[in-house]
Amino acid sequence: MARELPRPPKTVDLHADSFLSDADDYDADELLMASIDRLRETLDAAIYWEYPEIKFIHGKGKGVLRETIYEELKFYKNAALITNYHAAYHNEDIVVVHIGI
Repeated sequence: MARELPRPPKTVDLHADSFLSDADDYDADELLMASIDRLRETLDAAIYWEYPEIKFIHGKGKGVLRETIYEELKFYKNAALITNYHAAYHNEDIVVVHIGI
């Protein structure tokens, strides 16, 4: 029996406090990994559901989350799981990931 992934939202906030009710109980590295896990889960689901694109909000901050997200997306692109990614034209705090052509 095949496993069906839940349909993700088209825009995903990767700030840990947006999806963790107890974000204050985590240290910075744990919050970063929770955000990357959320990115992977929702991006994998978007690929499964054949979304043409999905957007991830990473915000400004010190850029650690943004840099880590872009490194992860580089892996997805090199594996040919996505076609491209770039900062949103209207808001550089958001990365737009193109999945299909």
